[in-house]
Amino acid sequence: MALPQPRDLTSLVLRTDFTDDAAWDALRAALDEDHATFVSDPRFADVSIPALMAEDNAAAEDEQLTYLFLADATALADPRHPLLALDLWDEPGRTFRVPPAWFPDVSANLSIANMDFEDFADCADATGTFRGFGDG
Repeated sequence: MALPQPRDLTSLVLRTDFTDDAAWDALRAALDEDHATFVSDPRFADVSIPALMAEDNAAAEDEQLTYLFLADATALADPRHPLLALDLWDEPGRTFRVPPAWFPDVSANLSIANMDFEDFADCADATGTFRGFGDG
């Protein structure tokens, strides 16, 4: 089965932690819905990055994703809700965190292929979180 497909010009935000519905609701409220397709499907509970990569690789080429965002245990436990961005195309398995304030910029640029995943990942800070370019 292929991973869920995001709506046109949006990014997939896949819930993988199901321990706190209020945190999921807060994360969704913190994100710009114009840039997100939210999927909350229990079959993805605690799914690993290798499993997501394998599922994407097994899909037909026109159903494969290039990236997605995970609402994992870290994103839901942290009140700042830093999503885990996952590269599925250029450097499969590469990740960085992105707080909701930066999600629209990252999502928009990735969805139209204006920038590559590595452009953001290479600018992540020492904690692995993208907080903008330059002085961000």
